[in-house]
Amino acid sequence: MSDQHVYRADLRIDVDAIRHNVGVLAGRARASGAATMVVVKSDGYGHGAPEVARAALSAGAERLGVAAVEEALQLREAGITAPVLCWLFAESDEFVPAIRADVELSASSQATLARIVDAAAKLGRTATVHLKADTGLSRSGCPAELWPALVEAAAKAEAEGWIRVEAVWSHLACADELGHPSIDQQAERFARAYEQARAAGLDPIRHLANSAATLTRPDLHFDLVRPGIAVYGLDPVPQAGDHGLVPAMTFRSSVALTKRVEAGESVSYGHTWTAGQPTNLALVPVGYADGVPRSLSGRMQVWLAGKRRPVVGRVCMDQLVVDTGQDAVAEGSEVVLFGPGDLGEPTAAEWAEQLGTIHYEIVTGMYRPRVTRTVVGAR
Repeated sequence: MSDQHVYRADLRIDVDAIRHNVGVLAGRARASGAATMVVVKSDGYGHGAPEVARAALSAGAERLGVAAVEEALQLREAGITAPVLCWLFAESDEFVPAIRADVELSASSQATLARIVDAAAKLGRTATVHLKADTGLSRSGCPAELWPALVEAAAKAEAEGWIRVEAVWSHLACADELGHPSIDQQAERFARAYEQARAAGLDPIRHLANSAATLTRPDLHFDLVRPGIAVYGLDPVPQAGDHGLVPAMTFRSSVALTKRVEAGESVSYGHTWTAGQPTNLALVPVGYADGVPRSLSGRMQVWLAGKRRPVVGRVCMDQLVVDTGQDAVAEGSEVVLFGPGDLGEPTAAEWAEQLGTIHYEIVTGMYRPRVTRTVVGAR
């Protein structure tokens, strides 16, 4: 795992793992006749959006998806020319730069559609639009009662040449809960929305499947799937079996100082841990300012010198302490806080389970000012 460099706090991103995961997901999509849009929002879920995008496209993805306009423009600035869909807007967002950069835009309302049409008219060019229906998630997306008016307005704008309606799409609420009744209910609502779009004279493709549905519901692949978290090797439906995904992020540091303490000596703020016998301690220069949750104090382990070892005492802002027992580890030794798990080290999913959250939150929250990011496997 080590690349023989001493790190203070580093995210090792394995783009070979990204390529492998996209190969798995795109293979499933192709078996259903669908293309693949890889979601690289939130800086590629903390992994680095341009690097992930390049790896995904080289592994069989045809499109990319992001939430914010600035995320889409960053991909263009990085030289990425593949189709990019952007779907979440603030009132202050400008559509002219997005349309100029050939970024595809989502519309969930007539107001947003009108803003897109206005921007396209200012540029004198056609904008590519995906119309989003709310089928039950109740976030963005057009409600069913307003959908007929939206598709009629879109058909009119398309006839006038200001937009081209590329797709009708929606998002699933409970695809990671196998057999949840809302999945089929949303699929039925999505079918109605699509038929209404067709009846209005549109000829769009369809996309609905997220990572979980890509892995478990081939009937919902339609023309395009949109995997997100699975691209990064984190399985949204582990209860459905091993899908062969490989986690791409490893969070690592190194030992800054070692010392031996006697029985009865306590560690860190509040003296919440006391040595029961003479032992060796290793100081690691990462803490909650670097993404290690303070709430894992007394509960977490790290991988150090070939085995799991407990973190003792409270996690501090900049540092934590590992009990290495009777093993005297060397200063500069690599410390893995989480990784793929293939050596036995903790994983992001394990952190999430301990914290009562999801692995999405762990990885997307890791990239911070003091944390470096090292990409391996890039071509």
